[in-house]
Amino acid sequence: MGVSPPRPGIPGRFRETASRRGGAVCIFGDAGDWSFEALDRASDGVAAALAEQGIAPGDRLGLLCPNGADFVIAYLGILKAGATVVPLNLLLNPKEVAFILKDSDAKGLIYHHAFCEMAAEALAARPGVALRVRIGGDPDAEALAFSTLAAHSGAPPELDSDAAEAVAAVLYTSGTTGRPKGAMLTHANLLANASSVARALDFRADDRVLVVLPMFHAFAATVGMLTPLLHGCGLVPVGRFEPKLVSQAIADHEASVFLGVPSMYAVLLRLDDASVSAWRSLRFCVSGGAAMPAAVMSAFEERFGVPVLEGDGPTECGPVTCVNPLSGPRKPGSVGLPVPDVEMTIRDATGAQLDDGQTGEVCVRGPSVMKGYLNLLEATSASFFAGWFRTGDLGYRDADGYFYLVDRLKDLIITNGMNVYPRVIEEVLYRHPDVVEAAVVGDPDARHGEVPVAHLTLSPGCSMSATTLRAYCREHLGQHEIPRRFVFHEALPKSSTGKILKRELRRSGERERGVALSSAAESPSASRH
Repeated sequence: MGVSPPRPGIPGRFRETASRRGGAVCIFGDAGDWSFEALDRASDGVAAALAEQGIAPGDRLGLLCPNGADFVIAYLGILKAGATVVPLNLLLNPKEVAFILKDSDAKGLIYHHAFCEMAAEALAARPGVALRVRIGGDPDAEALAFSTLAAHSGAPPELDSDAAEAVAAVLYTSGTTGRPKGAMLTHANLLANASSVARALDFRADDRVLVVLPMFHAFAATVGMLTPLLHGCGLVPVGRFEPKLVSQAIADHEASVFLGVPSMYAVLLRLDDASVSAWRSLRFCVSGGAAMPAAVMSAFEERFGVPVLEGDGPTECGPVTCVNPLSGPRKPGSVGLPVPDVEMTIRDATGAQLDDGQTGEVCVRGPSVMKGYLNLLEATSASFFAGWFRTGDLGYRDADGYFYLVDRLKDLIITNGMNVYPRVIEEVLYRHPDVVEAAVVGDPDARHGEVPVAHLTLSPGCSMSATTLRAYCREHLGQHEIPRRFVFHEALPKSSTGKILKRELRRSGERERGVALSSAAESPSASRH
C-alpha cells in the first residue's frame, strides 16, 4: 500500500471556501465588513510576516484579543504560518497569562492594545517570549504593529504537515482547584467538529452567526468562527454582552443564529418589547456551556418566538458532542442527540457500559476528541476509558438516543449516603417567579456528610426570606434535597462566557467557615465549552 498524502488543514480548507465565496461578506461589523477574499489576503500577510520573524511550523503563539476581525485574522494567520494558536482568556490576571505562556513554551504573543498593561506585566515575568505583536493603539517600540503584518505582500510558507497530527490550537481549561491544562486540538479535530456542527445545525450560506461569547473559548471558536469560515457563512462578532447592544447588532446585520449560555438567556428576558422585536431575523438560538433551566427556555421561546437548541460538549471534544435537532423532536431538559461522526455512551466507574435510563459518566469517541493534554501524559491517560473520553458529566440516555445531563460528577452532593443532584434543585428554584438565577453547591457537614446550599439572585426590588423559599422547596423536593441554607447575592460570580462559577461559591463557603484554601491537584474532569 502507498503512503497516503498529507491531508489539508484549516488553512487549506479556508482557502477553498474563500476561493468559492470570493467577495461575499464573511465578517459583519460596525467598523466595516470583511469579505472572504480580503480575510484570506490579510491572514496570508500575517503568516508571511510571522515566518520572516522566525516563527516555524510547530511553534506556539499566544493570542490575547477580544471578538472582532483582528482575532479572526490573527488566528488564521498563525495557522497559515504552520504554528499553533494559544487563545488567552481576557479575564486572566498577568500571572495566569505568564503561566500559560511558559507552560505552552510560546514563542510570541499577539495582543490587543486594550490589554497592553496585562501583556506587559505577563511578558515581564516571561522574558523568553521573543516576538511581540500589538493590535491597534499607539506605536510601541517593544512590539510590531499588527496592521503591518496584515498588509505584508509576501506569500505564506508552504506547509506539508498532516492535519491529523498537527496541533492547531491549545485551549487551556479553567481548572477548579489546580493548574489549568492545555487541551491539544489538531487541525483534523477542529475540521471534524466544524463539519459535524454545520450538518447538525443545517448551516446555510446566507446564515449570519452572532458571536458575543468570547472567541478564545471553544464554543464560540468552533461554532461561531470556524464553522462559518469553513462553510461559507457570515459571522457578526460583538465585543461584550450587553443585551441592548446585542439586539441592535442582530437588527443591523440581520443575524440568523445566536449562540449563548443559560445565564445570558435569563438576562435577555428582561429586554423591553422594542428590543425583543429586533430578534425577528433569527432562525434559531443555541445554548451550551451549562444546563439550561427548563423554565428559562420556555419563557425565552414564548417571548422571542425563536427555538433554543440545547447542546453540550467539553473543550477536549472540539467541543460540540450533541445538540437537539433543528428538524425533529426537541426534548426540553435534554442536550440532544450526538452530532454526526460522534459517538456517546454512559459508563460506570469501572468503564463498563450502562443501559438506557441508567445514570453514569458520559463518555465520547470520535474524530474531534483531542490529541491529549500538553505535557501531561498521566492526566491524559486518566481522562480516557479505552479510547472513550471521560467528560466528567453524570447523565443518562433515553430509549430514543437523547442524552440528559444530571450534573457534573464533581458537583454531586452525597447526603446521608443519598445522591443529591444540584440541577434538580436548581430547576425547582428557577420555577419560582421571583428567582432570577440559582446555583446549588454542597457544603461539608459533620452529621450528614454534605448538605445542599442554594445561592440566588432575586428580581429587582424583591425581598424574600429563606423561610419562604424553604417552604416552596418542601412542596417540590424530597427532604434530603431541600437546601439547608439560602444565600442571597446581588449577582452570582460568572466566567468570561457567562457561566456561573460554582467553585467561587464553594470558596465563599470555605471562607465563611474559616477553611484555608488548599492547592490540591485538579481532578481529571473536562472543561465545558
